[in-house]
Amino acid sequence: MYKRDKHTKNGLLKIPKAVCNTMLKLGDISLDVPFYQAPLSGYTDRAMRVLAHKYGAPLSYTGVILAKIALHKKAFNRLYFQPSVDEGLVGAQILGGDPETMAEAAAAFANVGFDLIDLNFACPAPKVLRRHSGGYLLKEPEAAIKIMQYVRDSVSCPVTIKLRAGFDKTQESMDKFWQICQGAVAEGIDALIIHGRSVKELYRDKGDWEIISEAKRRFPKATIIGSGDLMDAEVIVEKLKTSGLDGVIIARGAIGNPWIFNETRALWEGRPKPERPSLAEQGEVYLKHYEMIAETRPMLKSVRYFRKFSVGYCKYHPQRKMIQADLIAARSRDDLYAAVKKWYGVG
Repeated sequence: MYKRDKHTKNGLLKIPKAVCNTMLKLGDISLDVPFYQAPLSGYTDRAMRVLAHKYGAPLSYTGVILAKIALHKKAFNRLYFQPSVDEGLVGAQILGGDPETMAEAAAAFANVGFDLIDLNFACPAPKVLRRHSGGYLLKEPEAAIKIMQYVRDSVSCPVTIKLRAGFDKTQESMDKFWQICQGAVAEGIDALIIHGRSVKELYRDKGDWEIISEAKRRFPKATIIGSGDLMDAEVIVEKLKTSGLDGVIIARGAIGNPWIFNETRALWEGRPKPERPSLAEQGEVYLKHYEMIAETRPMLKSVRYFRKFSVGYCKYHPQRKMIQADLIAARSRDDLYAAVKKWYGVG
């Protein structure tokens, strides 16, 4: 068996038969483990993708990108999220409501080097719903299926879709959800990534993994991937073993925690879970992450932008609340480095 690999001469890498059974296939791409870094709006930029790849994610995605951006060449050429070799395999997640625009955007992203295209039919943000995009499309099966048709015809790379379990919990909404799933399978979409909450539920309560498993039972030949509430390696492996799904994506659990991929790999392969990284390593990775962010933003903006990642990194420090307060209070690069030196002993 082979998988696509951008580092080899012909783009193919032979995989030993011994590990084939644990792979996740997405079209002509095979991953060596059945989990990867989910697209996260506002988070999965180049820096987070580089770290995810370094610590064991076989695939990562951009945050959601408006499809219409690809139609403006000057803006598109300036995008700092275009993939590079140190990110490994990278998919682009696009958002929009017009089939032709989505198809043109998909082709543009594939042409600049993205390995997969993901269509966002899940975003619950009010401004997205008002534009009849993202999760709104779960109310319009015909429109969603038409977008799939246009995009599938516009690119040769794998195409996946991200959707939620209906717009709401009414029977009408669920009927439309299953109609979209059926349409995706019929149109040759390479994987359905399903989050177990409806659009209306946002992130309240727990996701319904049973409905994701039901999708696999209804469409046994389709690749069905689960999403939601995967915050540590033990839970991830438990879902992989009990849900009957082909794989899962790791989203919020990876924010400020790239080690989650290495930990999940170990447990999935039957090895002991690695020890939590030392404070020195945590501090070094924190600063590396920040410096990659700073490459594309002015100092003040980079410090402000990085605060949301700081919250995630602090979770594993024994003085979490105190260090979090210092990092969030930082107003400059020097402040940030001083806080890391104080609490992690590096920098």
